[in-house]
Amino acid sequence: MRAENGELSQAGAPGAAGPRSKLMKSKSRIALVATLAVSAGAALFAWKHSASGSGADAAELTLYGNVDMREAQLAFNGVGRIEAILIEEGARVAKGQLLAVMDRRHLKAAMDRAAATLGQQRHRLADLKAGARPAEINAARARVDAARARSIHAAGELFRKEHLLGGAVSPQQRDQAKAEADIAVGNLREAEESLKLLLEGPRSEAVASAEGQVQADEAELASARHRFDDASLYAPAEGVLHNRLLQPGEMASPDRNVLSLALTRPLWVRAYVEEPKLGRVRPGAEAWISTDSRPDKAYKGWIGFISPTAEFTPRAVETSEVRTELVYELRIFVCDGEGELRLGMPATIRIPPAQGENAPPGADAACSSRS
Repeated sequence: MRAENGELSQAGAPGAAGPRSKLMKSKSRIALVATLAVSAGAALFAWKHSASGSGADAAELTLYGNVDMREAQLAFNGVGRIEAILIEEGARVAKGQLLAVMDRRHLKAAMDRAAATLGQQRHRLADLKAGARPAEINAARARVDAARARSIHAAGELFRKEHLLGGAVSPQQRDQAKAEADIAVGNLREAEESLKLLLEGPRSEAVASAEGQVQADEAELASARHRFDDASLYAPAEGVLHNRLLQPGEMASPDRNVLSLALTRPLWVRAYVEEPKLGRVRPGAEAWISTDSRPDKAYKGWIGFISPTAEFTPRAVETSEVRTELVYELRIFVCDGEGELRLGMPATIRIPPAQGENAPPGADAACSSRS
């Protein structure tokens, strides 16, 4: 029995060891596969990380935006009736061009009156500063000589009546001669002082008062001219007339807009860039803009502004992926000498890689230098 049992045990050993060895082999295979998967994942992550660190900056950056729509609402800085509007809707205007005028007849009259008052006061000031004319001084000297002669004659008459004639002269005659002598002396002093005033000229206080009045009249004239100029409406910048909100004959005031002007210079495209791509844009970097209406034509531009604060993606902005992420606003200035870009037009912006920071001095100068 032992032999049989031994034989049985020896014969059953291989059958018992077989499943256990298979289980151990399968576990080792699973561990090997897991190790290989981890190694492959790490290699793939390292490859993607290196590609994103080196190749991403070398690729062209594509953004989407719109030609910025900016409008200026123009109103008169005064109250009056509109006389004429000199331009129609859709017309291009230059900076400083006259667009509309109000009735200015009463303003012209006020300006002319202020100018006349100023001219009169200036003549008065000039007369004060010039002093007395030579003929006036000579006449004053002649009056002094005449007064001196009358004083000498009156003194002589008084002397004769008091000392030479003795009792032949009544007290009344002596008193009259003395009074005439005193009057002659007073007239002489008056004539001499008048001559001194002519020679000294006007007082400094009188000149200062006249100068102050001239300044006041000049300010009044400037104010009248300013009110006259406010009755004319000029274009503050280059643009396109969008709307005529009032018509000739209507009353205008500072709180009633007359015209709506769409500004076209400087022209820029507003776009948004995701935060991970923010490091690939620089102020002054070159950019190329294209539109759906002219897909084969690229307009030269440059990045002029990068917002310092983040914001959520606006609903109106179309991006390659529809998602709400934090983005930064970009302002790309565009050089469009032929006037083909329209305000509000969708645009595609392509920014070449590896550009330094070199912001241009201004939109007009940069367009002329980059063309």
